[in-house]
Amino acid sequence: MKKARKITAILLSALLLTGVMAGCSGKTQTEAPPAQPTDTPAENREGEVNLQSHEAERDESRDRTMTFGIQEYSIGVDPAQEINTAWNCSRYGIGECLFRFDNSMNVVNWLCDSYTVNDEHTEWVFHIRDGVQFSDGCPCNAAAVKASIERLFRDSVGGSSKPKTFLAEESVLTVDEAANTLTIVTPEPVVDLTKNLCHPVMIILDVEHTTDYVGAPIGTGPYAAEKFTEHVGMTVVRNEHYWNGEVPYASIELLYMGDASAKAMALRAKQVDLVENITNIADLESLRNDPGYTVTIAPGVRTGICHMNVSEGKLLNNETLRHAICKAIDRETMCSVTVGGLYTAGFSVLPSNLDYGYDNLVNPDPYDPDEAMRILDDAGIVDTNGDGIRELDGQEVMLKYVTYPNRCLDAFAEAIQQQLTAVGIGVDLIISDGAGQWDSYQSGDFDINSSNWNTAATGDPCEYMNAWWGDCEADYCGYSNPEYNELFAKLEKTFDDAERKDIIQRLQQILLDDAAAFPLGYYNSSMISDNDKIGGAAINTADYYWVTTDIYPAA
Repeated sequence: MKKARKITAILLSALLLTGVMAGCSGKTQTEAPPAQPTDTPAENREGEVNLQSHEAERDESRDRTMTFGIQEYSIGVDPAQEINTAWNCSRYGIGECLFRFDNSMNVVNWLCDSYTVNDEHTEWVFHIRDGVQFSDGCPCNAAAVKASIERLFRDSVGGSSKPKTFLAEESVLTVDEAANTLTIVTPEPVVDLTKNLCHPVMIILDVEHTTDYVGAPIGTGPYAAEKFTEHVGMTVVRNEHYWNGEVPYASIELLYMGDASAKAMALRAKQVDLVENITNIADLESLRNDPGYTVTIAPGVRTGICHMNVSEGKLLNNETLRHAICKAIDRETMCSVTVGGLYTAGFSVLPSNLDYGYDNLVNPDPYDPDEAMRILDDAGIVDTNGDGIRELDGQEVMLKYVTYPNRCLDAFAEAIQQQLTAVGIGVDLIISDGAGQWDSYQSGDFDINSSNWNTAATGDPCEYMNAWWGDCEADYCGYSNPEYNELFAKLEKTFDDAERKDIIQRLQQILLDDAAAFPLGYYNSSMISDNDKIGGAAINTADYYWVTTDIYPAA
């Protein structure tokens, strides 16, 4: 896979605490701190910063609180419940995984500092880094890691995390306490289990002492959860037991703010020091032109995508209607004008900056609203009563479109509603919150459901492409294509990189030919900081895993 572009985003990956638990409160780390993990040197802003001021800023920040305006996404930080809550646990710095990705999407050892795998790729032996402690002072050893993974499977029932996507439930876990190793034997070969163990769903927590996974799980990250108030925010404080160097800031106040304009207003009013994803173009441009703020917009591997419910009995089970929708959508204008360049236009389900044959793909449905109307007319999907809405088999083509106001999804939805109305397709637009959008997706109560998905959360798109595999319970859209199913099953057992790339390219073309989904564009994330308060935070991120680094004042 071509290395994803290096990303430098302004973001302070906030993060963790809970009270010291009985049985571990007296423990301190008597050994020398563990060696820093080997990693590709991260990009930073050294050419733009005053390093002398930076050192003074770091000293001052030790006793300061930073306030971060952030989207809530989902309620709490329990990795076992939802994908989004797993992300929260990682993004807030509360929990860490055995491995993580660097900015070039290479796997880096983290809580695991070495491993071996047999020739069959079925037996993996992970050595857990010596000296790592949870934020309560208890050791994060191989036994604790095993307990955390077992709890994840036990408590994820009914949730959306689905850890079996990353590790087969039939896998056998054994611990060698003397060697501090965890052995995982999988029922089938796994191409690279370390990539799967990077996903935030696989975060390691202190199962023995955590009593509140939603609001106060105990992890190994740089910060610990102190206070959580649903729909309001979360306070995290410095983890005094953190194993991987100095932690900036005594505490972080995470304030849940969904409205982009409200974030901008709060930033200007000095109510927050840092915000993410201001998607109101006027606010964004105003802040970019103000020397008091540092704005970073960084391309990543996220795709804004509309999933179409093609289940039997749904309007979009009709393939002609799906192709007409794809032809009626003007992605170029929406990405460059409607959302002001925060997305890059593209027609496939994977971003064009990933090395999976984007330039070799054929788009069967380029923007052509006249052609969209022609194929609908030819298929007999016409407006017979003059109300402006076409009918299909006697039913008005009124599509239930569900989304939520994050990463410009609501702006896209309103534009799409207008564009589809222009060709005689009605849209009942429901802009909910993240939880409502996800509930609709899981229940199948939608025709179109738009969201923003990470396409390479495990280092390649296998987990993401799983959404259209008819043999998987995550096939929420009712899509099933025998050729796709066969190729996807083959992909899971293919080790050769070139062959995997070829399969993934073919999978994309099948989805395009079937008009099984349509992407809105490829997302470019934004972070904005108040230079007077945090000096412009230079944070290195691989799009979905936010890694705390130093805070550099602007020059």
